[in-house]
Amino acid sequence: MGALVALPERTATAIVYCEGNFGEVDGKTANGLVRHSEKYRILAVIDSERAGSDAGELLDKRANGIPVCRDLAEALALADKMPDYFIYGMAPASGMLSDHERDLVLSAIGLGMNIVNGLHEFLNDDPEFKAASIAGNVRIIDIRKPREKNELRLFSGRIHEVSCPRIAVLGTDCAIGKRTTATVLAGALNEAGLKAVMIGTGQTGLIQGARYGVAMDAVPSQFCAGELEAIIVEAFEAERPDVIIIEGQGALSHPAFSTTSFILRGSCPDAVVLQHAPGRPARCDFEHMPMPSPAVEINLIQTFSDTRVIGLTINHEHMTEAEVETAIGHYEAELAIPATDVLTRSPKRLLDMVFAAFPELEKAPLVEAV
Repeated sequence: MGALVALPERTATAIVYCEGNFGEVDGKTANGLVRHSEKYRILAVIDSERAGSDAGELLDKRANGIPVCRDLAEALALADKMPDYFIYGMAPASGMLSDHERDLVLSAIGLGMNIVNGLHEFLNDDPEFKAASIAGNVRIIDIRKPREKNELRLFSGRIHEVSCPRIAVLGTDCAIGKRTTATVLAGALNEAGLKAVMIGTGQTGLIQGARYGVAMDAVPSQFCAGELEAIIVEAFEAERPDVIIIEGQGALSHPAFSTTSFILRGSCPDAVVLQHAPGRPARCDFEHMPMPSPAVEINLIQTFSDTRVIGLTINHEHMTEAEVETAIGHYEAELAIPATDVLTRSPKRLLDMVFAAFPELEKAPLVEAV
């Protein structure tokens, strides 16, 4: 793969497969693509359990014209022409295709659709998929596939040559909204007239169109920090941004994930925005593991890394509007940092969070333009 992920042009059309998981934790790739995609025009989502609904209405109570369909046949019937891409839009813990999903992806290839695969299972390495793609003259893009080992980079210390602020968006759990918050934050900064570059660190951000990034959980641990460092340096030298936003993965306190530690090591962030879900009682897929409090996670992050947590963002799952407002006030008082919900509050709250931590970024004309 490498630092720059070669994906199709924005005008490319796609159907996203998310059977039984759209709007759920394991459907985060489909959820993210419905909310934001710089590379694809999403025509439909496949999920028979939610068929007949509008994808935007299901996710955020805002219709976006993307239908949720029963199966591939229904999705194709609604399309004006054959979509360019079939995207596997789920992130199951196994990271592998089921037998039924293998047949479905092979059917999409047979229809002439290119495949975008974000799983740990690399379809280009599978003889059956490889033969089918050659016969159908289509591409299979294995998003998570890392560089060859002889091309992987070790940490060098060049991250300290990056002179603009580096802000990492981390969380108290996996699949908690870190990528969404990073995307909204980068967009708000750019809308305000600053130049912000987002670094993708997972398959969904790369599929959405992050120009710079690497799927951290597929890189051998020896090279994780170095690969991320090298990509951030490349982005800084090529773009000369005012600020760099780094998407987080997992959680530093979560024993099932190590990527957060590598993100902190490789990016050496000047600041961290922490994402938390107050309505989530236990870790995703680990019902016996209670969620940590933001205060505990903040202490761990600031002990592990020479950085500071500058704000808290809330995932409002399982919460009413009143509960979200109460939580924001509670955490601001307890933690003495600003808090917000990026999907229901103005992005100006995120800007204020960043400007309070980095006043040199704040310029009156830019703030007025938001």
